[in-house]
Amino acid sequence: MANYLDVAKSWLSNSYDVETQREVLEMMKGDPKVLEDAFYRTLEFGTGGLRGVMGAGTNRMNRYTVAMATQGLANYLKMNFVDQPISVVISYDSRNNSRLFTKVSADVLMANGIQTYVFDNIRPTPELSFAIRYLKCKAGIMITASHNPKEYNGYKVFWEDGAQIIAPHDKNIIAEVNKITSMDQVLIDENSYPQGIGAEVDKAFLDSQLSLLLSPASVARHKDMKIAYTPLHGTGVRLVPAGLKQAGFEKVFHVDAQDVSDGNFPTVVSPNPEEPTAMKMVMDRANEVGADIALGTDPDADRVGCAVRNDKGEMVLLTGNQIATLVSSYALTRWAELGKLDGTQYLVKTIVTTDLLKVICKKYGVEIFDVLTGFKYIAEKQRVLEGKKTFICGGEESNGFNAGSFVRDKDSVITCCLLCECAAWLADRGQTLYGYLQEIYAEYGYFKESLLSVTKKGKTGIEQIQQMMADFRSEPPKTLAGSPVVKVVDYNEPEKTGLPKSNVLQIFSEDGCKVTIRPSGTEPKIKYYFSACGADADARNAALREQFSA
Repeated sequence: MANYLDVAKSWLSNSYDVETQREVLEMMKGDPKVLEDAFYRTLEFGTGGLRGVMGAGTNRMNRYTVAMATQGLANYLKMNFVDQPISVVISYDSRNNSRLFTKVSADVLMANGIQTYVFDNIRPTPELSFAIRYLKCKAGIMITASHNPKEYNGYKVFWEDGAQIIAPHDKNIIAEVNKITSMDQVLIDENSYPQGIGAEVDKAFLDSQLSLLLSPASVARHKDMKIAYTPLHGTGVRLVPAGLKQAGFEKVFHVDAQDVSDGNFPTVVSPNPEEPTAMKMVMDRANEVGADIALGTDPDADRVGCAVRNDKGEMVLLTGNQIATLVSSYALTRWAELGKLDGTQYLVKTIVTTDLLKVICKKYGVEIFDVLTGFKYIAEKQRVLEGKKTFICGGEESNGFNAGSFVRDKDSVITCCLLCECAAWLADRGQTLYGYLQEIYAEYGYFKESLLSVTKKGKTGIEQIQQMMADFRSEPPKTLAGSPVVKVVDYNEPEKTGLPKSNVLQIFSEDGCKVTIRPSGTEPKIKYYFSACGADADARNAALREQFSA
């Protein structure tokens, strides 16, 4: 890319609106590092698509980077679907500028002769995934930054199978975007109107997903089970309560202040349901009304946070691994009880998700696959095995889970319904979700996982992360929590892993500990995933955290 200062100066032309020019001029007067970070590169597609801080610059989310990305997508679609009708569906969340970025995307697509559908209001990412195949579109766009802080927004691209783009489409789209060096190359039609969609797709989505439920009789017996729920100011408010009601649950208690769709997320520091601070208000609401389960979804409603009561009656927040464990064990048990297992079923998890799922699948004789981090790789496995095997469910440690094949991404709607249905099924046995989790540990062994994220901001931070990965490769640790290292797996070597090339390292110790190291695909972070199993797993996991925090 050209020198960042030259690129910044090019944004002072009349191709950019006055407000943007003013913002660039202010940056030029300020800290040079801020200007460099805004213009030194073009935003790239990572595990979650295009995502960044909002503001002026090629490395920022703004109407121009969105327009250029959409023009690149339009060019790529026309190259791939020659002489075929092309349509694209767009959805968006409650973040600041999401409506603007949706309009810009639609204006560009329509100017390129592409039929465009746009939801009439905010909708979850999983519904966008469903809508692509329901409407027979070639692609989909979701305007969201998922669970990132309020300063961020993003642009997820989905292909015609309803899954987020993977190689070669991701790199090829960026290649097309990089060919666009001026807004003069972007076609925009601000006078056309996309085709609106809404209630019909909502109904089809809920009917399809809720057909996957396994214990309707239990729900009918426990329809008055109390559930607390928050959408954390996001899209979940439109479908999660509706899904729970359609499933048969009659007492869902809201956190009224967090039902308000607001891109500033005024009641939380960060709208991430993995974090206790984000789930505090819904856990308080559960205590207020006497609910045994509290649920929260992130702004685009693909991730789920879940808190349950422990043996002391206290609300405790489950990890993403524990949510995946509970729902997977429940699904396999019910599939077995209903006589639905015939040897063709399978589960999928990511390489950083708990290996407890492998142990559970072994009991039921059900195949389970490991894939790279990112739900798009779970969806890829579904596409490869479609028509050959039956996908039961799949999950990742970062609170993403899905069941069935109607949606090709993580889905908080079906996950919330399955968690509550599992609770109703357990109530028939006089048991709780927390008690069921302890029963699983007692039967299969105790697994303890945790995550350490280290943030390295800006261009310098990216260079530091690259150097850290290089250092780990050249000189990996010789011990993990005092146990000798017996194996190192480098996912940069696809010929050895059988998976696509990825900047990930896994280190295994003699006593069964595992550490996975990877740069985040959506944030300026390096992540360490720790796993230990056995009676002393808590202590060994803590020792791993201390070792890699040093």
